[in-house]
Amino acid sequence: RIRQNLREKHARHIADLRAYYDSEIQSLKQQLEANLLFEGLCNLYVLNRCEQLDAALNEASARIKALENKNNMLEKQVAEWRERFQALSSTSKVLQERIEEMRTTHKEKDNTISRLQSRLKELEEAFEKAYKLSDNKNTRLKEENKMFQNLLGEYESLGKEHERVKDTLNTTENKLLDANTQISDLKRTILKLEAQLKQVEHENTLKLRH
Repeated sequence: RIRQNLREKHARHIADLRAYYDSEIQSLKQQLEANLLFEGLCNLYVLNRCEQLDAALNEASARIKALENKNNMLEKQVAEWRERFQALSSTSKVLQERIEEMRTTHKEKDNTISRLQSRLKELEEAFEKAYKLSDNKNTRLKEENKMFQNLLGEYESLGKEHERVKDTLNTTENKLLDANTQISDLKRTILKLEAQLKQVEHENTLKLRH
């Protein structure tokens, strides 16, 4: 009986141990399944996050490339406008020098015309005086009349030349005014392009930093 009691007690003890360890094993299995499920969800989240970051990186790279292309295009435009501005500045300088030369020539022609007018007036007075003094000095009068006609022809020629110089001077001044207007427009355009270039460079810097 004692042996039987010990055997039953031992059997109960073994059953309790088996039930305890079975419960522990079941609990560990549940924890392992929960950990595997959590790791799977974490891996799925990380994978989705990586895909999102990859898409954002591709978009940022495309945007940076577009900004770089726009930056290069604006730099080319600024260089072209600067070349045009320099060419127009040189043309304006040449036109200004030519106008100054024409003004000097015009002033000299005016002085020559004034001298001829004074000389013509003196000859007219001398002609009238000689005509009043003697009617027998026809030869002298003819010579003076011929000189008078020559001076009159030279005066008319210089007057025409003076008018042509004035017309040429007005045309050149108009061209200079147009050139100065174009230079002002080019200056405003260059300032605008440089502002756009700085803005694009700033956006590019922000994108690269991001």
